[in-house]
Amino acid sequence: MKAEVINCPNPAIEIAAEPAAGKKTDRDVPVNTDKRNDKALRMTENKFEKSNFQGDAQINIFKGKITKNLIEVIAKVIFTIFAFVAVAAVISITVYMFIKGIPALGEVGIAQILFGTVWAPTAAEPHFGILYVILTSLVGTAMAIVIGVPIGLLTAVFLAEVAPQKLSKVVKPAIELLAGIPSIVYGLIGIMVLNPLMFKLEKIIFAGSTTHQFTGGSNLISAVLVLAVMILPTVINISESSLRAVPKHYKAASLAMGATHIQTIFKVIIPAAKSGILTAVVLGIGRAIGEAMAITLVAGSAVNVPLPFNSVRFLTTAIVSEMAYSADTHRRVLFTIGLVLFVFIMIINLVLNRMMKKGEKADG
Repeated sequence: MKAEVINCPNPAIEIAAEPAAGKKTDRDVPVNTDKRNDKALRMTENKFEKSNFQGDAQINIFKGKITKNLIEVIAKVIFTIFAFVAVAAVISITVYMFIKGIPALGEVGIAQILFGTVWAPTAAEPHFGILYVILTSLVGTAMAIVIGVPIGLLTAVFLAEVAPQKLSKVVKPAIELLAGIPSIVYGLIGIMVLNPLMFKLEKIIFAGSTTHQFTGGSNLISAVLVLAVMILPTVINISESSLRAVPKHYKAASLAMGATHIQTIFKVIIPAAKSGILTAVVLGIGRAIGEAMAITLVAGSAVNVPLPFNSVRFLTTAIVSEMAYSADTHRRVLFTIGLVLFVFIMIINLVLNRMMKKGEKADG
């Protein structure tokens, strides 16, 4: 049997035209549509999650802005309320003092109260002159400031510019402790230590005198010394803070120009801190003129001309010593004394504030 041979002019084309047995073409391979769908679904989910995240972030930012704005509004309202409370307190005290203090001026007379020299509220013919009381408060406060402010300022300079750090750590707490001592303790120390010393000095100075009325040491000098010590913590702490707040380049420039350390302190640093120092003086005056308990123990509480070795009475001690048993006109006059004290403090604050503003304008 013969094999039949097929003649093919181009066998390669024929072979390529018909695929080999068992081999699949691209058309024959089935497309995996499930994988494509999963991929598209994942891409859609990712886009959806991303959009949701961005939306949540925008909502959170919006909520954060609302919360911050709400906190700002609430804080401003609280601050405003507290400011109005402070102002209302000052106005209320002022109105109350004028309401209680003015009637006695009309009842007794302004001249009889402010310029009278006799204080006898319980006599058959009462007298309510407080001129010596006013002068005592002014003179005593002025003397305490003259003594206390230089000591306090120099101590502040020592702490801020001169003292080594170790020594400053010892002195500073002692001064702060001095500020925390109750005024009654100052009075007790004054009556037990200072008054006997003043009495010895009084006996030496007025030995053989037939006109001097001995006070046992309870006199104006004792009161002034106690007040001078009591205002020291206020003057020292505020002055020191003001001195430390002066920019360091002021000192560096002064030293670079050839000035000594002491010259720099008194010519540069202290003038630059004068606003804070004046504030310390104002607070010191307020502390001195408003003190009552310690002065009651050491001053003697007698209405006299404010001479160094006279027993004297301050405005505050006049109120404290007689308010308990006063009545009617007597009580109203004591409120007038409080009004006078209040007005003095207001005037002092206004004057010193005006001085501070003028100083700031001159510096500017």
